[in-house]
Amino acid sequence: MTYQVLARKWRPRTFSDLVGQEHVVQALVNGLDQDRVHHAFLLAGTRGVGKTTIARILAKCLNCETGVSSTPCGECGSCIDLDEGRFIDMLEIDAASKTGIDDTREMLEGVQYTPSRGRYKVYIIDEVHMLSRHSFNALLKTLEEPPPHVKFVLATTDPQKLPVTILSRCLRFNLTRLLPAQISGHLEKILRAESIEAEAPAVLRIARAADGSMRDGLSLLDQAIAFGGGRLKDAEVAVMLGSIDHVHVAAIIDALIESDASALLDIVSDLSLQSRNLASVLDELAAAMHRIALIQAAPDFRDAERADWDSLAERADKITPEDVQLYYQIAITGGRDLTIAPDPRTGLEMTLLRMLAFRPVGTEPGSAPGVAPATQKTPPAPAEPSAPKQAAVPAGAGAETAAAPASQAATTDWSSLQSSLKLSGAAREFARNLQLESAHHDRWKFLVPDTLQHLGSRSVVQSLQTALSDRLGHAVMLDLHTASEPLQSVAAAAAAAEVNRISEAERAISEDPTVKQIREKFGAKIVPDSIQPLQ
Repeated sequence: MTYQVLARKWRPRTFSDLVGQEHVVQALVNGLDQDRVHHAFLLAGTRGVGKTTIARILAKCLNCETGVSSTPCGECGSCIDLDEGRFIDMLEIDAASKTGIDDTREMLEGVQYTPSRGRYKVYIIDEVHMLSRHSFNALLKTLEEPPPHVKFVLATTDPQKLPVTILSRCLRFNLTRLLPAQISGHLEKILRAESIEAEAPAVLRIARAADGSMRDGLSLLDQAIAFGGGRLKDAEVAVMLGSIDHVHVAAIIDALIESDASALLDIVSDLSLQSRNLASVLDELAAAMHRIALIQAAPDFRDAERADWDSLAERADKITPEDVQLYYQIAITGGRDLTIAPDPRTGLEMTLLRMLAFRPVGTEPGSAPGVAPATQKTPPAPAEPSAPKQAAVPAGAGAETAAAPASQAATTDWSSLQSSLKLSGAAREFARNLQLESAHHDRWKFLVPDTLQHLGSRSVVQSLQTALSDRLGHAVMLDLHTASEPLQSVAAAAAAAEVNRISEAERAISEDPTVKQIREKFGAKIVPDSIQPLQ
C-alpha cells in the first residue's frame, strides 16, 4: 500500500477537528446552522494555517446529503467524495498557474449551470491574488450577481494585492499563525495514534521550527520520523533541523556577560563545524533575552513549557536589564540583516561583536568602567587662582605624589598629565574633554560633559585607563560621571584661548593705522570671522 504523508492523512474533516482559528470556525458554524451563508468568502493567512482545509469542510457542510449544517455526517456519498477530492461540484483552482483571462473565463462558464450532484457548486480559488487584472474584472461580475447555487471561497497569502472591489464583495477572515503549543499538542495526538515513541522536547522543537504552520509541522514530523528510524529523539531532531541547543545559547550569554569575544568566536566556529543553522542562533538568543527580561520584571512568573527557565534565571542576576534590551534588539536586527551579509557566519559574528561594542560600559561586575549618570548635574566650582599647578607625574611615582596635587582638580594639572599619556584618536580627544575632580591611589574621578558622553565607549575608556596606569606605574580605576557644561577641561581651556587669540587679532587689525586709512578713504569694511591670528 502506498504511504500517505501525515499532512494528508490527518487533514481535518470537520470543524471540530481544526486546530486553532476559533474566530473563523465560530462565524462559519453559526452561519451554517442559521442558514445565513454568504456567497463569497476570503480566507487570508500564511501557509499551512488551514485555508484550503476550511474551504473543503465548508463545501462538505453545504453538500452533505443529510442537510446543510455545521456537522456533516462524513458517511454519505457526497461526504466521502469530498474527503477524497473527487466531488464533481467542488472545483479547486490554483490561481498561481492559471492567471490568464482565458483560464478565468473557462472557469466561470460553468457557473450558470446547476450542480450535477450536490446542492451547491463550490469554487475554491487558491492564491487568488495571482490572478491578472482582466481575470479580476471577469470574476468581479460573477461576485456581484452570483447564481443562488454557487459559493466562492478565495484563499490568499497576500490579501493586499487583491482589488478593493473584490474585497468588498467577500466575507473576509484572517487566519492567524498557530502557536507552538497548538502545533505540538496536535503532533503528540498524531504520534500516539501512530504508536510512535517520541521525546517531548523533540516534539516541541519541531513545533517551533514549523513557524506557525501546521502543514510545515506535519512535514517536519514525517522527516523526523524517517531520520530517527521510527522514533523521535531531541538530539537527533536538533541535528536534522540544524538548530542549536540551550547549552549553546547559555554559553553565548555567559561570554557576553564576561565580555569574552574569543569565546563568542569559538562558539560560532563550533556551530559552523556542526553544520548548525546559524540564522537560528540569533532567534534563540533573542528568545532567551525575552525570557530573561520576564524573569527580571516578574520574578514570580514562570513558563512551565520552558525547560531552560532555571538556567536563565541564574543568569538574570548577572546581566543588567539595559543589556538585556540591547542584546534583544541587536539580535532581532542582526537576524534581519543576515540575508545581506557576505555569509551567515560573518553576519552572526559581527552581530555578536556588535553586542560587545555597543554595550554600556561599567554596568556589570568586572567590566571596564564607563560614564555613569551623575546623581546631580551641578557644575564644579572654579579652581582657585592661587592653586599650585601640578607637574607631570613621572612613571613609577608613588600614589601620594600623584594624588595630593590632583585632588585640587585644577584644569592645568590634568592638562600637564594628559599631554604625557600615550593616547591617540578618540581616546586622546576624550581625555582632553575630561575634568579631573579627585585622584587617589587607585581611583581617579573625572567629570564628562553630558553633550560628549557618547565619546566614552568601552574601548576608549579602556585605552585611557591603560595609558594612565602605565604612566603612573600602578593600576588605576576610572570613575566617570556626567556633568553639565561648562567644565574646566583641556579642550575647553584651549577653545577659550583660541577665542582670546582671535579677539586680540581682530582688535589689532581694527586699530591698525593703515587699516583705518583704507576704511576712511575707500569705505572698506572688515569681513566678520575672516581674521585669523598668526601661528
